[in-house]
Amino acid sequence: MTWIDVASFGDLRRLERIGEILDIHPLAMADAVNVGQRPKAEPYGDRYLVVTRMAQVLPDHRVCLEQVALVLGPGWVASFQEDPGDVFDPLRERLRHRLGAIRRLGADYLTYALLDAVVDGYFPVVEELSGVLEALEEEALESPRRATLARIHAARRLLLQLERLLWQQRDAVSGMLNSPEAPFADSVRLYLRDTHDHTVQILDAVETYRQMTVGMVEIHLSSVNNRMSEVMKTLTVMASIFIPLTFIVGIYGMNFDHMPELRWRWGYPAVWAVMIGVVLGLVLWFYRRGWLESTDDPG
Repeated sequence: MTWIDVASFGDLRRLERIGEILDIHPLAMADAVNVGQRPKAEPYGDRYLVVTRMAQVLPDHRVCLEQVALVLGPGWVASFQEDPGDVFDPLRERLRHRLGAIRRLGADYLTYALLDAVVDGYFPVVEELSGVLEALEEEALESPRRATLARIHAARRLLLQLERLLWQQRDAVSGMLNSPEAPFADSVRLYLRDTHDHTVQILDAVETYRQMTVGMVEIHLSSVNNRMSEVMKTLTVMASIFIPLTFIVGIYGMNFDHMPELRWRWGYPAVWAVMIGVVLGLVLWFYRRGWLESTDDPG
């Protein structure tokens, strides 16, 4: 049994030569090396093609989705991935140290093991998204900003993409389980059933998180409205305090005989300084209360 791992699609002539040596059907080879294919499983004579999507969490906490294709032949498995770096390192360690039954079983079991590693790679992604959504929910409740809503929508788009891919992945694994054309022994189909269960489990979690994002948008809008109501209430109280004072001043005016400031040389600049100080003080107070940040935060 041989595992051929192709970790880049840069050299087209070399890829064509690999397809010729392994006698892979040109259509199967095209699906394997052309990115953007949906997850699927199809027979091509005595070759069997499995296309899936591998998900990984990058060091900067971004989620990377990469196409991986597996071609199962008599006594060998060829894997094709876009770039180096994958989720197969635990499997490689098992092969190097001869752990488990992977070396004693056939190429169909190795195909299952590779596919199972791809599916299990979604669990760290789901865990990372869980932490992101918890932080976004707390931010939406306590300090909602314009950037918060943008991050919620970004998480929702990613979850929608994962949900679509996982539905297709589930259908592909179901076909591998139930299709008589799938070259898997009955003993291997038992393991594929476990992979199918893992796919359904991840899909349920992704659907739950996607529904959470819908609720988080409503929470964000409600928090913004509540905060705006608080601002309006405070401003209304301040305006109510100054309305009677303004009314009294408007009736009586400021034409009193005994006002030292009227004949003071610096009275006019002093009044302007007081008014500017009041304006700056109110702006600073609004900023510290977070009323200006909530609308002008660039995110």
